[in-house]
Amino acid sequence: MIVTLTPNPSLDRTIAVPALQRGTVMRATESREDPGGKGLNVSRALAQNGTATRAVLPIGGVYGGVMLDLLRAEEIDVVPVPIAGAIRANVAIVEPDGATTKVNEQGPCFSAAEVETLRTATATASIGAGWVVCCGSLPPGIDDDFYADLVERCHANGVKVAVDSSGEPMTRALAARPDLIKPNRVELAEAVGHDLPTVGAVIDAARDLVATGIGCVLVSLGRDGALLVDSDRVVQAQARVQNPLSTVGAGDAVLAGYLHAVASGLDGEAALRTAVAFGAAAVSRPGSQMPTPAEVAAITVVVDRDPDPAGLLDD
Repeated sequence: MIVTLTPNPSLDRTIAVPALQRGTVMRATESREDPGGKGLNVSRALAQNGTATRAVLPIGGVYGGVMLDLLRAEEIDVVPVPIAGAIRANVAIVEPDGATTKVNEQGPCFSAAEVETLRTATATASIGAGWVVCCGSLPPGIDDDFYADLVERCHANGVKVAVDSSGEPMTRALAARPDLIKPNRVELAEAVGHDLPTVGAVIDAARDLVATGIGCVLVSLGRDGALLVDSDRVVQAQARVQNPLSTVGAGDAVLAGYLHAVASGLDGEAALRTAVAFGAAAVSRPGSQMPTPAEVAAITVVVDRDPDPAGLLDD
């Protein structure tokens, strides 16, 4: 069982347009609504591909009811934590070449009691699980130590923890030494305090974090695939996407693919291959839809066990 926590979920509305033109009135060619939030995307991808998962999230307001309906339609095991405020709604505008412009709302403000209820619900849901995945931004009212505290609590119960966040919540979580982190290149640069323009710079930054006691660093690199660094290996994997439709949730699919493979008993390199296949398949779907097993299987992944450190990375 893989438990995901999404403290700041959203109802994600994806709108397709022929071309984004600032300051004009445009007509959408397509639109859809999906459950949004990094942890929810991980659970959706896991469930879609047959890995047991449970999603913990706050629920409140009109969007909260819609969210529960959407998750139940996808047969996600949900642990809803009621809050007084309304969960947020995010908008993504997608162009035909896959370029995505997102506008994310801040999220509701939590009371101290609601924060503690969410923390307790996550700890309870994690009993007997293999992994807890802490994902995304923290809404107002939740302290930056929230993820770090959960890492320590879960470790005390013998549960592994993955963290995919940014800013101060990620920095503080690193000090608690999670078993896996999944930053993108910008988030990793933020965590180490300097730019990472090359593959070698990313590798060095990830190695430095592993040296502090973090189990594994999985870095999503957009068109350049993903890089896995742990105490045993440095491996890069890439996949070409012929018809990109949306990048929303692609990084979450990468994390889901890695955990799906690890839960199936695969080693790090095979898990990286699966992670990149999940991510590439997600980019080939509209909105924040997660890939099916058939779509994942159709992706060809190229693995490089000796990545060129001088290689420049796409912005």
